[in-house]
Amino acid sequence: MKKLIELSNTEASEHFLKGSSYFNLDFPQYIDFTPLLTSVAKVLNHSSYRGHQSSNPDNVQGVNYNFISNKDGKFAWRPLELIHPAIYVSLINTICKKDNWSFIVNRFTDFQGGAVDCCSAPVMSLDENTDKAKQVTSWWHKIEQKSLKYSLRYSHILHTDVTNCYGSIYTHSISWALHGIKEAKEGKGDPKLLGNNIDSQIRAGRYGQTNGISQGSVLMDFIAELVLGFVDTLITDSIKETADFQILRYRDDYRIFANSDEQIETILKTISDKLRDVGMSLGVSKTHLIRNVVSGSIKPDKLAGIDLNDLGNANAKTIQKQLLRLHSFGQNYPNSGALRRLVTEYHSNILQVKERPDDLEVLIGIATDIGFVSPSTFTVVAAILSHLISLASPDEKVALWKKVQNKMSRVPHNGYLQIWLQRVTKPKAVGITFKSPESICRIVNGEKIPLWINTWINSKELIKALDVSTIVIDTPEDIEEVVQPEEVALFAQNAWAY
Repeated sequence: MKKLIELSNTEASEHFLKGSSYFNLDFPQYIDFTPLLTSVAKVLNHSSYRGHQSSNPDNVQGVNYNFISNKDGKFAWRPLELIHPAIYVSLINTICKKDNWSFIVNRFTDFQGGAVDCCSAPVMSLDENTDKAKQVTSWWHKIEQKSLKYSLRYSHILHTDVTNCYGSIYTHSISWALHGIKEAKEGKGDPKLLGNNIDSQIRAGRYGQTNGISQGSVLMDFIAELVLGFVDTLITDSIKETADFQILRYRDDYRIFANSDEQIETILKTISDKLRDVGMSLGVSKTHLIRNVVSGSIKPDKLAGIDLNDLGNANAKTIQKQLLRLHSFGQNYPNSGALRRLVTEYHSNILQVKERPDDLEVLIGIATDIGFVSPSTFTVVAAILSHLISLASPDEKVALWKKVQNKMSRVPHNGYLQIWLQRVTKPKAVGITFKSPESICRIVNGEKIPLWINTWINSKELIKALDVSTIVIDTPEDIEEVVQPEEVALFAQNAWAY
């Protein structure tokens, strides 16, 4: 595992240009944006998109591609954004220019050592595990384990986080973070100032908006971390008291440790005030104080998940009972990290079943409902269903998948879910022609439609490089019917170590 700020500028550029960095949730194995990004990077040749524009993209609505991931099966929606590749690569070229990269790395170094201990410095994997997996491992070591150690020194722990963090960041604060407020204010509008350059390119894909940055890429995680690191310094400068306390931050989640309610409340107010300076605010519903650091350091869903895992299969001997146990857990802890780990483990186990169970449709119904209630698990639930339904006869398969599709279609704003429904129904062995209004699904089906608005581009060479058909790197009909663990699993091993 290596921090991004430990990379050279060329290594950082290569890392950001990976398809898995461009969009950091799971896509089916036949979708990869790397070839398209490579083509765009070749055309731009380490320069900006501005040399290829006929008009200002700031004035064009829908330049970036937006789709929705449903968080709770109801009304909690997470907007995901695929940044226009020309703007994305241009941002990388700007950020990873040798002098700019050195300046940014030094700025991150300036943020360290204050009152806030940042535990979310972006990292990359150096082994078989994904970058995302390494980031989660980093969370476990730095947040959870440090929190438990603090139980020796503190009696109180307060949890809080930022509401709609990415969507509320004031883009001009990027320049403040890089140059300090005084220099940024004096250089307002100066395109030569690095912060202004980054700010304007981000706004170019978002209709010129100054509120919010795109969500879904490692590059924007990096920018968000830059702004939040700057806020850390504002918090440090504002906390005058010398009493003993600790603040841990992982991205937009904060943990405050102290020995009195009064001290906790004072620090919380300071954090709230400084976040407001850059357009962000704390979520009241997720702010809670616990007067026992050990019990407050471990998420309740993780403790319950450990208990459930330790019960083993002896307490639920049939496949249906094991699945019902997961379903019950999902009702109590929907969309939780523990549920995702339990479902992932169940997927590996269910692959050992080689014959059609008598209660197959019951199992499919229970598994589908887990995904319906907790859409964040659907990637793995779809993998479970792919195996269960593969055990049915050819005629049954079509009928069963239709039932699954009909139920999941009731989840509102489910573009990301549709991509995975297509993955499990597209193979020839299933025999379903999957139709969806989701643009990525339509591209996989061979339709010639754009993902991004390109009317502001006058370069034929760049338009050619933006050919969306290149994101489909394999024939979906020819892929294996049953989704294997490596296609959906977050960790290659030690799933319960975090």
